[in-house]
Amino acid sequence: MTVEEVKALGQAIRAEIGKAVIGHDATIDLLLIALFAGGHILLEGPPGTAKTLLAHAFARTVGLEFGRIQFTPDLMPGDIIGANLFDFQTSTFTLTRGPIFTELLLADEINRTSPKTQAALLEAMQERTVTIDGESLALSDRFTVVATQNPIEQQGVYPLPEAQLDRFLFKQTVSYPTAEEERRIVADHGARSAAMSPADWGIEARADAATIDAAVRTVANVRLVDEVIDYIVALVRGTRDVADLESGASPRAGAMLAGAARARAALDGRDFVIPDDVKTLAPALLRHRLILSPAAEIGGRAIEDVVAQIIETIEAPR
Repeated sequence: MTVEEVKALGQAIRAEIGKAVIGHDATIDLLLIALFAGGHILLEGPPGTAKTLLAHAFARTVGLEFGRIQFTPDLMPGDIIGANLFDFQTSTFTLTRGPIFTELLLADEINRTSPKTQAALLEAMQERTVTIDGESLALSDRFTVVATQNPIEQQGVYPLPEAQLDRFLFKQTVSYPTAEEERRIVADHGARSAAMSPADWGIEARADAATIDAAVRTVANVRLVDEVIDYIVALVRGTRDVADLESGASPRAGAMLAGAARARAALDGRDFVIPDDVKTLAPALLRHRLILSPAAEIGGRAIEDVVAQIIETIEAPR
């Protein structure tokens, strides 16, 4: 597959999702980049902003098996990964696989469950394997987590552990639609008497496993010159020497940013990464990896403002 074909595939996927989802263009782009870069994405926003519909429509369009877990305070790790259950009729243990055994997993309201249960996703997100009673079970090579969470200031939520946040390629803030987009939502979705699946909106698959694998191989071959590598390293290291930050980004962030920049370049029809690829993706990749210092929190500093200042300070190669 050529980068031109990857670009055409991305355009077809965007158009198909647009049949049901109005707006969210930037979020759809990040979903595509995460898929082709082998990463996961965290969506944060108020209820009712089409996060679940977007994930379901995306899974159908790219031909991935879709699974959903509704996170609640009483959810246990075994409810996610599964367990060996004793069968009294045969006097043997039988493996019961949990809902994590899918290709695109929607972890809905992930911050409504305890950190112990949130941690059940760690191995799956990093290694794409699950361990049950000492036995490692492989997940799909295309296993992707799309997690949603409510803003942390709402009641009944738990902050995600830093180690788990670092496994997410992107954190995207999903906001309310514009007035024109909201009018279209009311006009289109208000005419439906009940919640509709993506198939009911006429959404069809525009890719399959072979197509996605070919696109991933093409993305991996996108060129990344030394100057851009140095720019990525400078951005990541620049987060560790800022007075407003208590904790900066890890080396994993730099490696993920390079892979994401390759995917963005391919979706733009280029076989090489430019500094703008890195600069555009840096906010969504860094915002959940940085921790404000106590003084910055008291002063009301926003993490997005700190990230923007770092990006502005680090000079991009020409």
